[in-house]
Amino acid sequence: MRPTKSRSWFTRLAKATAHLAGRPAAFILATAVILVWLVTGPVFHFSDTWQLVINTGTTIVTFLMVFLIQCTQNRDTEALQVKLDELLRVTAVAHNALLDLEELEEHELGKVRAGYAKLAERARADLRKGLADTGIPDVR
Repeated sequence: MRPTKSRSWFTRLAKATAHLAGRPAAFILATAVILVWLVTGPVFHFSDTWQLVINTGTTIVTFLMVFLIQCTQNRDTEALQVKLDELLRVTAVAHNALLDLEELEEHELGKVRAGYAKLAERARADLRKGLADTGIPDVR
């Protein structure tokens, strides 16, 4: 399997927008827009239309950004899950049942989490006794 770059225009747009929105220049631009709006307040006598301009603009930008950033987050999360699954797959002593763990029902995930919580508690108890907390203990 050889990964290729996305050819979807929406994916490319979402990634580029999320990348640019997280830059200092985007924050400076947003601050400048707010400052210009504030400075123009006295010119427009702080009218309803003056307030409506900023409310409408910020609402539209926020609405669109939610979808673009969520798309990017979803793709990043899925890519990270695949990478983690691959690390589990190639680790000889890893539990293969942990592959694709994010697809489990909430109660099933809770059972797995509880097993690891018990493992962590045993490791802390060993540390309090002066024992090592390393090794490959059974997760039960």
